[in-house]
Amino acid sequence: MKNCLKKLTSKSFDRFLEPLNEILKQITPLISGGNRPLQMTFEDQLRILIYYHLGEYISGRHLLQVLEEEEFAKANVAPEKGIAKSSFFEALNTRGLEQLMEVFEGLKLQAADVLPGEYSDLGNLIAIDGSLIEGVLSMDWADYRKDTKKAKAHVGFNINKGIPCKAFVTDGNGGERPFVTQILEPGETSVTDRGYQCHKSFDLLQEEGKFFVCRIKENTTKTVIKDNPIPEGALVFYDSVVTLGSETSIQTKRDVRLIAYTIEGIDYWIATNRFDLEADQIAEAYRLRWQVESFFAWWKRHLSVYHILARSEYGLKVQIFAGLITYLLLAIYCQQEHGEKVSIKRIRELRNQIVNESRGESQERSRKRPVKNKKYRPKKRRRRSAKT
Repeated sequence: MKNCLKKLTSKSFDRFLEPLNEILKQITPLISGGNRPLQMTFEDQLRILIYYHLGEYISGRHLLQVLEEEEFAKANVAPEKGIAKSSFFEALNTRGLEQLMEVFEGLKLQAADVLPGEYSDLGNLIAIDGSLIEGVLSMDWADYRKDTKKAKAHVGFNINKGIPCKAFVTDGNGGERPFVTQILEPGETSVTDRGYQCHKSFDLLQEEGKFFVCRIKENTTKTVIKDNPIPEGALVFYDSVVTLGSETSIQTKRDVRLIAYTIEGIDYWIATNRFDLEADQIAEAYRLRWQVESFFAWWKRHLSVYHILARSEYGLKVQIFAGLITYLLLAIYCQQEHGEKVSIKRIRELRNQIVNESRGESQERSRKRPVKNKKYRPKKRRRRSAKT
């Protein structure tokens, strides 16, 4: 039965998964911890999770029902012998995370090569932010408030390429500031909101050869070292080299550049160590931070990322990285096939193509199926009764 089903394919689905081919050859093998072979290999697990995020499934049970009943999913997504509910959720909560993280890293590099770069005059910009994930009461590890469980995804978003580049998962109360140095690579510039203001972090980033563009509180104590000239007609009204904080509190040990500008009646105070940029360019870099928030909103809405499949911390990380991998595959696919960024329009087109191609091939196969020749049996003649 399986061999017959394997003939039912979708060129679009194969094309969508093509970037994984070389990566899967290089990742750490997933080995069974016992004497019996794995019922679901890592490649099976990866394809199932990608199929979940690509489709419009509302739960793990819904997904498993599709893998059991739909001909295309049985042939191209589900394991050879199918997958039991208990085996699927056991695998989700206990294995595959290391391999998923390796796939994510490899796919991120592929996407960076394929996707066009933007804002090259501003350098490598990484927007960093956290997004809460609604949990259930049985998620004991995901503390947030009384009678409320939430986890938090801490994501670095490559603004120049329009893709996620790093991710961490904690409980809902997990601090966001410590992840800046973990997400950022030397030479890159973090773009963050006021919640990331930390004078010690500003010093540490400069020591590590990293850059930052961070909005700070307007009433932050500052000591001016030098005022920079403000060009006529510039957006900003303030541009100085300063130290932040006071001697009685935590004060920056290294000089920081501080600019300020007003948009729609709101003053924005931006601290940075990008002394090479014009003040208006720094304001533009901070404006681009909205991309990470747009990514979170789109990701949640269209890729079923936060329909919880697993309640353990490990299982949730598996789901998050599978969702990030799906997004990277979509980014590569949309660029190579359409020369565009990811959009729900193109995802719906891809979903429809997969369904139509598999149905079309199924119909074609039915038309080509040979008709069994019936044995010829001559009709028996009726005997006429003799006339009396």
